[in-house]
Amino acid sequence: MKQFLKILGFLYSLTLCYCQSSTWSGTQVTDLHREYSNIFLHGNRNAASHLWSTFILQNSENLSPETLELMFTGFCAVSGSPVRPNDYNRYLLRLPLVTGTGIRAGAMHYCCWPCVCDTQDFIRVDTKTVRTSSGEKIYHFAVIGNPCDDEGMLDVPFVQPFDRRETTLRREAREVRCLDGELQGATLSDHGFIIISMFFDVPEDNTMDSKVGSVVLQGDLQPGRVVQWGGSVTVQDEREYAGWCQQREANGHDSGMGEIFRKVAGISPVKVGGGEEVKKVGMGEEEYSMRTTDYL
Repeated sequence: MKQFLKILGFLYSLTLCYCQSSTWSGTQVTDLHREYSNIFLHGNRNAASHLWSTFILQNSENLSPETLELMFTGFCAVSGSPVRPNDYNRYLLRLPLVTGTGIRAGAMHYCCWPCVCDTQDFIRVDTKTVRTSSGEKIYHFAVIGNPCDDEGMLDVPFVQPFDRRETTLRREAREVRCLDGELQGATLSDHGFIIISMFFDVPEDNTMDSKVGSVVLQGDLQPGRVVQWGGSVTVQDEREYAGWCQQREANGHDSGMGEIFRKVAGISPVKVGGGEEVKKVGMGEEEYSMRTTDYL
């Protein structure tokens, strides 16, 4: 049976390469969305944004830097859902670099607010040099650890919080497939982590950060509030959702993707700097003070 599964995995990887090997040079996010059936061969995008990312990166030489970046706004890194990017679904985050050298501020587009909580818990930032139609460029990417470090976890039963139904990742995240310890269809970052989206650059704005930070730290949270960052980027700030994320955790993560992404990303969490796993990005005043000033 094990040998049979290996053969199936090999055939799947060949099919994936074949479907994604033809030249693609989309210009709009809707062009990317039309490739859904070619990207997700089993029709399930749950926690499988590594496949969106690989499709874009495999075609990067046909895309200008601007178009490449646009394509990465077209899906949610956590759920894998197609997204129509706009100012309201762009979120400002501050995440640890995998090298352990600090915190980086950046933006991501989501399908819904609970993805902020899951990002804080599991997603980290790494680099990769990408060859575009204009030449090579270094980008920052959102990454997770390799779930195929322990493939057996895909078959461990868990209960989804929405309907209390027992299920497994093998059933709920069918595109998360392993072959000899590697996640099929994944592209790796410079330090060997799974790329699931781009972590978009944002301008540094200590004035606005101080203003928003003051409101949040005083407890005047306004989830859904949109602010101008750096005078040019409109975002929702992750800190506005501190209370909602805490309540969601207390309720067993009963919104957004529920436990699916969390289970996938939690199999082999990123150990920042090769040391201890960062369990959770904190919501306390001291940590916010550090995270809002330590830009890299």
